[in-house]
Amino acid sequence: MPHETQPARPTTGRPPRRARHLMDPDAPRRAQDPAAVARSAKSLTSVQRWVMSALAVTTILHLAVGISIAAIFLDQPQLSAEIGLNVIAAAFGVVAIASGFAIHGRSMLTPWLLVGTVPGMLGLWLTLR
Repeated sequence: MPHETQPARPTTGRPPRRARHLMDPDAPRRAQDPAAVARSAKSLTSVQRWVMSALAVTTILHLAVGISIAAIFLDQPQLSAEIGLNVIAAAFGVVAIASGFAIHGRSMLTPWLLVGTVPGMLGLWLTLR
């Protein structure tokens, strides 16, 4: 098997074109504006807060709903146990909403905490009907 060589490309006097994703020492990039860097960091922090609060709130609310469902499907139902589990579910719902506000640095004492009681109240209604 003889070694095949590539035919030489004709030279046109221009330097070879450099790929755009590589660094070109002859044409360095301009330095970024410090204000633009600060805005970008602030934007990233905001996105991180929203993602973290969405994950925390939905995870804790799923726990609250699960506890309410557990109260409905107890093997040996006792009224006190069913009510107790639904109260715990409502408390976890309130904690879920409060954690979302805390992650955003806002006051946790808000009327929105009443939304957190929905899993417990709905579970209580389903249990006692």
